[in-house]
Amino acid sequence: MSFFSGRRQADLPPEPVEESAPAPRPALHQPQPVGFDTVLGANCEMEGVLRSRANVRLDGTFTGTLEIEGNVLVGETARITADINAKNVSIAGAVRGNVSGKKVQLLRTGRIWGDIHATALTTEEGAFIDGKITMMGREAAMPAPAPAPLAEAVNDAPAAAAEPEPEPEPAPDEGAVPDEPDDTPPPAES
Repeated sequence: MSFFSGRRQADLPPEPVEESAPAPRPALHQPQPVGFDTVLGANCEMEGVLRSRANVRLDGTFTGTLEIEGNVLVGETARITADINAKNVSIAGAVRGNVSGKKVQLLRTGRIWGDIHATALTTEEGAFIDGKITMMGREAAMPAPAPAPLAEAVNDAPAAAAEPEPEPEPAPDEGAVPDEPDDTPPPAES
């Protein structure tokens, strides 16, 4: 019996069986599917690291890290506390964390508290951003290496900057003879 129809399978006429050529083998690099492979529903809560090679839609509450090779859609009911790394990101809900992707789209109901790193950024009127936006060139779509620690930067400073300041000359003693002649007239006696 089929779950979604009121008819029994016995009532259906048998389907003809067609012999056909074997199905073509799938290519190694298939295009991304149009729909979503993973969906976090509006009544769901999840915590941790979510990694996916396909598209992900989030409508519930997620805390952790999102590492997605496909696209991410943060729905209007979503409450995300995570860094999002994905190919393309569309935000209609609330995100507290950094977002990076080729294209980042902030819809009118979208809110983000965090930094955005993107090649292309679109925002609709009404969207909210509290963070820094860094636009990357097409060739620099990959994150840059971390800067050198401060201690190494100080050690690499030029030697001229490290020379000590000259010490001030000591004040002359009262009985000492000055090096330069004194051209000032003696005080007038009264």
